[in-house]
Amino acid sequence: MIRKAVVTALSVVALSLPLAGMSFAAPLAKELSCRTWVQGEGKEGVAECVNRTNRAIAFRAFVVCGLQVDQVGPWVTLNPGAKGSSSARCVHGAGSVDWQEG
Repeated sequence: MIRKAVVTALSVVALSLPLAGMSFAAPLAKELSCRTWVQGEGKEGVAECVNRTNRAIAFRAFVVCGLQVDQVGPWVTLNPGAKGSSSARCVHGAGSVDWQEG
């Protein structure tokens, strides 16, 4: 029984070694000020954003769909001070809306 415990402990140490010293990047904070909503009989998700920074930023709507693959809207580039929107449509209904900056 002691031998089995030692082998198990060594296995855990060996499996965790490749992760030692690795660093994982935290997701970047979003810079745009946006509001999101679902419209069009609950099938279309919209992200409307304002760029309050001093540089151009692109974004798109990310819509979680119920019975199909999640959908993304077209990329929209906002110059400083500009406002714009991106939207995507689900066939069976949109569950939630977020935006991606890139």
